[in-house]
Parts: sequence; structure tokens; C-alpha cells
Amino acid sequence: MRKLKNSELNRLSVDEFKSSQKTSLIVILDNIRSLNNIGSVFRTSDAFLIEKIYLCGITAKPPHKDIRRTALGATDSVAWEYREDTLKLVNELQENGVKVAAIEQAENATMLHEFAPDKSNTYALVFGNEVKGVQQEVVSASDYVLEIPQFGTKHSLNISVSAGVVIWDIFEKLRF
Repeated sequence: MRKLKNSELNRLSVDEFKSSQKTSLIVILDNIRSLNNIGSVFRTSDAFLIEKIYLCGITAKPPHKDIRRTALGATDSVAWEYREDTLKLVNELQENGVKVAAIEQAENATMLHEFAPDKSNTYALVFGNEVKGVQQEVVSASDYVLEIPQFGTKHSLNISVSAGVVIWDIFEKLRF
């Protein structure tokens, strides 16, 4: 086997990305403090044709060199918007028919592999602060709480890793 060159990957241009059909997924970053995590989520969102990213609360906004370093240009391709209040955003999205899923460890959470999204819906995935997680009021307002099963001694994954796992899983279920 031979590694492919970047020129052989047939990637979309930024304009092609913007005009392409998107996956029915929205990402909400709820008070993310790490600029590298924010950039990484942008990059993952680009890879799986996410509709939009909402940056909420203390989550930093592009342009910023540390976001740019990990996003590798995805802040130019993926639509994004800043909102101060995550709960207000969640309520607004729900009023517009979007199903909201907090990614969190909570009572009666649905394990990610057991979640069967309806392909006719748009879903918003809420990822929370690196220490405190998704705000309780946002968890309570969500239509679903999804949990990534974990089997080791640690009780959490880095937010950018969680985003990669969840976005891929939901992308696969919605697109195929």
C-alpha cells in the first residue's frame, strides 16, 4: 500500500463545501475553554459536512491562532455563530423542530450505540465544558441525553475526542 498525496484525496474546495448538501447535524459547544478543542471540533465538523456550529458562553470565536492551528482552515468552511446563552439557543432550535441531544453521563441516558436517529429530523449535539460538562439546565431541556460507553478507569473523554466519536456515529446512522 502507498499513502495518498493530498492532491489525490479529492477534497472539496471551501466553495464546494459551502454549497454541498450537509448532514442534518448541528454542533453546540457549551462553554468550551480550550482553543485547541474548539479548532478540533471545527475540523471534525468539516470532515462530516456538519450544518453549523454554535459557540456558546465562554467558548472562544475565530479568528484565533490557537483555533486556526487545529482547525486547519475549517473555520472558513463550516458555518458558525456565537450565542451567549446555550439554553436560549436550545429552546430556539427546538421551537424550529430540531431535536437536541446533550452528550453527557446522566441518569437514564441512552448509550450512543443504542441511539437510532430518525433520518427525517435535524439533530443538535451539545458538548460541554472540559471540567463541568454540559450545563444541567441544558441537559434537562434536551430531547435526548447520549452517553459514550466507557470501560476503563477514567470517567470521561476529551471533548474533541467525544465530538469525533459522536459525530461519526450519528453521521453514519443518518447518511447510510
